[in-house]
Amino acid sequence: MKDFFLIKYGPEILQHTLEHLFLVGIAIGIAILVGIPLGILITRKTKLRQIILGIANVLQTIPSLALFGLLIPVPIIGGIGVVPAIVALTLYSFLPVIRNTYTGIIGVDPAIREAGKGMGMTDRQLLFQVEIPLAMGVILAGVRVATVIAIGIATIAAAIGAGGLGVFIFRGIATVNNQLILAGAVPSAFIALGADFALGWLEKQLTQQGEKKSVINRTFAIILSIFTLLFAGLIAFNYWQTPPTIVIGSKNFTEQVILGELLAQQIESHTKLKVDRRLNLGGTFICHEALKAGQIAGYVEYTGTSFTAILKQKPISNAQIVYDKVKQEYGQKFKLEVMQPLGFESTFAMIVRGEDAQRLQIKTLSEAAKYTPQWQAGFGQEFLERADGYSGLAKTYGLKFANIKQMELTLIYQALKEKKVDFIAASSTDGLIPVLNLVILADDKQYFPPYEAFPVFNQAILKKYPELRTAINQLTGLISTKEMQQMNYQVDNQSRPVEEVVREFIKSKPQLS
Repeated sequence: MKDFFLIKYGPEILQHTLEHLFLVGIAIGIAILVGIPLGILITRKTKLRQIILGIANVLQTIPSLALFGLLIPVPIIGGIGVVPAIVALTLYSFLPVIRNTYTGIIGVDPAIREAGKGMGMTDRQLLFQVEIPLAMGVILAGVRVATVIAIGIATIAAAIGAGGLGVFIFRGIATVNNQLILAGAVPSAFIALGADFALGWLEKQLTQQGEKKSVINRTFAIILSIFTLLFAGLIAFNYWQTPPTIVIGSKNFTEQVILGELLAQQIESHTKLKVDRRLNLGGTFICHEALKAGQIAGYVEYTGTSFTAILKQKPISNAQIVYDKVKQEYGQKFKLEVMQPLGFESTFAMIVRGEDAQRLQIKTLSEAAKYTPQWQAGFGQEFLERADGYSGLAKTYGLKFANIKQMELTLIYQALKEKKVDFIAASSTDGLIPVLNLVILADDKQYFPPYEAFPVFNQAILKKYPELRTAINQLTGLISTKEMQQMNYQVDNQSRPVEEVVREFIKSKPQLS
C-alpha cells in the first residue's frame, strides 16, 4: 500500500517539495540580507532599537493565515501565488534574525571591543573583524530558528496558490485522508530537521577555534554556501524562465479543485496555452478578487453564490432570472464574463449523521428544527456571513443551536463523523456524504436559491486569448449531478489523484476529443 502510494504520488511529492524549498530559501535569503543589517543598525542607533524590534515583534504575533489574507489586496507584493507567500514568510523570519544579530553583537565582551579601539581600529573594522566573527554563533542560531519557522508556515502558502507541501495537507484534511496529510507533513518535518542540522553544522564550522581549522572550516562553509545558492538558483530559474501563460484558480474544497483541473486540462488540450494551476485558493471572495485583478484568468462559480454573496441580492428561486442577473451585473460591474452553466447544481446541504436521522425519524429541515437546541452545529465562516447563509436559514426554519462552531470547510466532515458537531452546512455534491452514511435534510421551504455551476473569466484575458472562450464553451451542460458526485467520491473516498479523475472524465466525453 505504501509502495502504491509512493508510485502514485511520488512525482507530485517531489514537485511540491521543490516548491516548498524555493519559498523558504528565497524568504530566508531576503530575511538575512535585510535582517542582519537592521540588527547591526540598532547596535549603533539605539533610538531605532525599540521601533525596529517592536515592528518585528508585531509581525510575529499576526496569525499566519491572517497575514496571507491581509496581503491579498496589496498591490505589487500582494495577491495570490509565490510573491505574497515569500513576502509573508520573510516578515515572519525577521524577528529571530534581527534580534539574534543585535544580541550577538551587544554580547561581545566590552574588554575585547576596547582592546580593538586601543589598537586603532575604526568602527567598521571593529564590526567586521571582531564583533561579527564573535557574534556569528548567535546570529546563525537566529537564522536556524527563522528557517524552521518558515518551513512550518510555508505549508499555509497553499491556501493562496503558492504551492508547497501544504497542498497535500489541505487536500488530506478535505478528504479525511491521513496518507495525504502525512505526504505533506513528513517531508516538511524532514526539511526542517535537515535545515536545522545543516545550519548547526555551518555554525560550528564558522565558530571553530584555531587558525588552521578556521581556514579549512570556513572554506567548507563557503563551498556549502555556494552549492546552496546554486540549488536555490536552479529552482528559481525553473520558476521564472518558464512562466505560465494563464492562471486557473479554484476555491478550497474537493469539487472546486476538480472543476479547476477540468478547466486547465480543457484549455491545455484545445489551445496552445500553458496553464498555471492555483487550486485550493480559499473562499469565494479570494477567488473573486483575484479574478477581478487579473491574477487568475478564470474559475468555476455558482449562480446562487454570485447572486447573494457577491451582488448582495436577496435569495430567489428562479434559476433563469438568477443566471441572467449574474451575467449582466458581472459584465457591467466587474468586467467579468459569465459563461454557460456546466450542467449541474451544487446547493448548500444541511447534513446530519444517518444514525441520528433514522433514530429521530427526520428527513426535512422543518422536522429537524425542534432538535437543534440540543445540537452543536459546524459552519464555515462564509456560510455564517453570507446573505443566503445561516441567519436567513435560521429565521426561515426557527433554528436555535446549543452551540455553533466556526470551522474550516476541510474539517466539518471529520467533526461530524467524530461527533464533535451534530449538524453541518456543506455541498450537496460532496463525495463523502454517502461514504460516511450522512443524510441531507430536505429544504422543504425552498429557502436556498439555485446554485448552477458556471465558468467565469476575466474579460481582458479572454480578449487577449479568444481561443479560451471556444475551449470553455465546449464544457456547457457536460456534467450531470451524478457525474460530479462520482468524481468527488473518487477523490474523497478512493484517494485518486484529481488529475487522473478529470482525465478519465474527459476521455468519457467524445465531444471533447
